[in-house]
Order: sequence, then structure tokens, then C-alpha cells
Amino acid sequence: MRILFRKFRDTLAANPAARKVSIPDNQAGLTLVEMIVVLAIIALVAALIVPNVINRPDQARVTTAGTDIKSISGALKMYRLDNGDYPTTNQGLKALVEKPTQPPLPGAYPPDGYLSQMPQDPWGNPYVYESTGGRFAIRSLGKDGKPGGEGLDADIDGSAR
Repeated sequence: MRILFRKFRDTLAANPAARKVSIPDNQAGLTLVEMIVVLAIIALVAALIVPNVINRPDQARVTTAGTDIKSISGALKMYRLDNGDYPTTNQGLKALVEKPTQPPLPGAYPPDGYLSQMPQDPWGNPYVYESTGGRFAIRSLGKDGKPGGEGLDADIDGSAR
């Protein structure tokens, strides 16, 4: 091993050109213009992708609210099948978790209720429930928790007979 190392060292000492690695001038590296173009492309791609990634949690909340409304609607329909009508607006969605104590009292109420807990929308607000003459409406007031609005603040509705 020492012999190989000495031979390699002696070759480098005798021939200084062997020590120098040469790169042709046309392959010397990136120019400033090329670097700016690459950075501009990276910035453009980031500008297109980042807003989509940032809005994902809010879009997921809207989807979750729609799914919750469908689940609550299913529980309300089961309540109606068992008791002949939907809970009143005064009884509210609480009637799906606990047996109502104010009239009209349900005739057949399951021991565990229709839902395991009182539902809240993904922004932590209670769902709004209204019942009128064999119909009901459920809605989330959106991100701002106020009626109306646009975009993420818009109400998310669900109603049925």
C-alpha cells in the first residue's frame, strides 16, 4: 500500500499538470442571468403552490361542516321515525343527545340518544337548528359565526322534510 501511495505522490510531484483538474471555459458554471432565471422559476412555482396548501385546512373545515350536517340530518330523521315528528326549535339539537323534558315529549327514545354528544361546527360554534311544520333546517354560520357572509364566512346549509 505504501508503495502505491509513494508512486502516486511521485507522479504528482513530477507532473504539476496532473494535479490540476481543468474545466473547459464553456462549462465553468452558471452565469448570473441563469441563476436569476432559475430563482424566478422557483418563485413562480412557490407562488402557485403555497396558496393552495395554506387554504387546505379551511376547505377541510367547510367539508367537515357539510358532513356533520348530513350526519345530524340522519339522526333527526331517525328521531322522526321513532316519534312522529322532528324535535321543536325550542328542544333543538339537544333532543338528539338527551331525552327532551318539554313538550312534545318523545314516545320512543333510545337509551343512548341519537347522537353521543352535542354537535359543534368546525369553528367551535353550535349548529343552528330550526323546525317548522314537518321540515327542519340546520346550518353552520361559517368561520365568522354570523349569518350570511361570503367565502369561508358563508353559511353552510342543510334542510329536509
